[in-house]
Amino acid sequence: MFYKTNRVCVYGGTGRYGSYHLKRMIEYGTNVVCVVSKNKQIQRIEGVPVYQSLGESFEKPDTAVFFVPPQNVLEAFKDAVDNGVVNFVIITEHVPVHDTLKMLKLAKEKGARMVGPNCPGVINPHERVKVGIMPEKYFKAGNVAIISRSGTLMYETAKHLSEGPGVGVALGLGGDPVVGTNVSEAFEIVKKLGYEKVLLIGEIGGEDEVRGVEHALKIGFSPENIVAFFAGRHAPEGKRMGHAGAIIEGERGKVSFKEQRLKELGVRVVKFPWEVKDAWRNC
Repeated sequence: MFYKTNRVCVYGGTGRYGSYHLKRMIEYGTNVVCVVSKNKQIQRIEGVPVYQSLGESFEKPDTAVFFVPPQNVLEAFKDAVDNGVVNFVIITEHVPVHDTLKMLKLAKEKGARMVGPNCPGVINPHERVKVGIMPEKYFKAGNVAIISRSGTLMYETAKHLSEGPGVGVALGLGGDPVVGTNVSEAFEIVKKLGYEKVLLIGEIGGEDEVRGVEHALKIGFSPENIVAFFAGRHAPEGKRMGHAGAIIEGERGKVSFKEQRLKELGVRVVKFPWEVKDAWRNC
């Protein structure tokens, strides 16, 4: 899902939201080969063929991105996985958790990679490929990988990074309690792509960021090459903040706990988005 050679299918690409981002992805350079939609009146959109099921197509995509309603995501996922898709980006919000668990099980059985749900997607500025909804103008090609639980903060920090070392690749993991790719797995992806410097954008709730950094150090990342930024520093305990997964339950979900643990691991934590621009100046 990070290369021009990836063949992308857009589920829900004829709707208002999906068609807008379909056009943006194509204009950026993403190799969109087909659209799957329940709209029987549209045969082509933005020069791309439209099918009611991927089984009707001849394009053989390896990547799918979803803009379908939450109650239809599981059906669309099954359609894609049954027709050879191995990379999944689920933009849709409010996907039932039990449906996400079923998709994760299917992905594991098929050896597939799933990002989301409730995520902004992924982007590779060097390849000019994005499978998602991020504003590509803020992602200047560079050498820092972004792993983020937040979409909006990924965009903001990317804008500041683009004034400095630039962005190599960015993964928006999603803000739900259960997501297809966790922080540890994202570090593995980044390592395979060849990046050493990583900006980790976290939120209140859970311990995924801490476990992810601990895993990153085990697989060869240097702590001085990892910089973290957390949203929700002043969030009240027990109150959900934006994402379903952004809720403090106990000490370990607080930003203060995560900051302290990452500092113990030798990782720098910044308090403001604009600080990321110069975070690697002495590395």
